[in-house]
Amino acid sequence: MAGEDHPFLRPLWRRVALVAFCVAWAIFEIFYGQSFWAMIAIGMAGYGAWIFLIAYKPGPGKEKE
Repeated sequence: MAGEDHPFLRPLWRRVALVAFCVAWAIFEIFYGQSFWAMIAIGMAGYGAWIFLIAYKPGPGKEKE
C-alpha cells in the first residue's frame, strides 16, 4: 500500500486540509522572515497538491468520497 493510498486520506476534505496546512505554514514562515522553512513548506504544499488532489486515484474497489 502506497502512502497516498492510505485509508485515512480517502475523504477529500482531509487531503485538502493537509495541503492547506502546508500553505498556511509557508505563509507563517514568510511573515516571520524564515525563507528556508517557507520554501520547504511551499514544496510540501506543491507536492501534496499534486499527489493528493491532481493525480489522486483511489485504490481498486474503493469509492471516492
